[in-house]
Amino acid sequence: MSFGADAIGFSGPIVISVDDIVRTAIEKKKSTNSGNNRLAFFLTTTGGYIEVVQRIVDTLRMHYQLIDFIIPNYAYSAGTVLALSGDAIYMDYYSRLGPIDPQVETKSGQMVSAMGYLERYEKLITKAANNKISAAEVQLLIQGFDQGDLYHYEQARELSIALLKDWLVRYKFKNWKRTQTRKVQVTRKMKVDRAASIARELNKTSKWHVHGHGISKDVLKNDLKLIIDDFSMPPTRGIEVREYHNLLADYMARTAASGAIHFAGQYQRFM
Repeated sequence: MSFGADAIGFSGPIVISVDDIVRTAIEKKKSTNSGNNRLAFFLTTTGGYIEVVQRIVDTLRMHYQLIDFIIPNYAYSAGTVLALSGDAIYMDYYSRLGPIDPQVETKSGQMVSAMGYLERYEKLITKAANNKISAAEVQLLIQGFDQGDLYHYEQARELSIALLKDWLVRYKFKNWKRTQTRKVQVTRKMKVDRAASIARELNKTSKWHVHGHGISKDVLKNDLKLIIDDFSMPPTRGIEVREYHNLLADYMARTAASGAIHFAGQYQRFM
């Protein structure tokens, strides 16, 4: 493919154990002595566990110096954090990232939106502080929110923000030397401040409304000031990306898989 890199295709939720599969695939490829220090990671996901994202990034960075994330369709929630760990992000007009809203598992085993849960709780606390809470809402506040769950959700949110700030500064912003308009020399503090601003904006789920709300390439560039490359230019590369994405989607449809990884010519389903 025209990215001049080793390539991995990932489609499905970022759940526990997929980090193990990614590790095995990467180490198997590296054992062939490919000598390539660049990886093109084709990512399609609704999101998942932020802890799994962290282990995937640690694995990728152990073996590759440069990592490009290509988003043929969408990468939401924890998938957005994963994409923002790259040296470059490639999208086209159809691609979407999403707000940072990691999924967490309740004690009953149900996957829920951490941010949605926390925002609902914080709104009720604010209403109670202002004496504007109803009796039904008081009951919900007392019985509907487990303090242990709340702590776990807060930790998932804070980990997402911390990782995003670290990875943006270390990788995405590493070649940001001067500002685009005033040509002012960029300091580390400026990079950290920009990363923190992006993390805050992506955490405003009220702004983006829903867990899977898509944020387009143009919004990321114009509103969040992120540099996003267009994989559809040249057009031949755009065709390659879509065909590769369709190939993985076709494999998943034929095998009734909810998740699959393609690497070094081999497919592996994980759900």
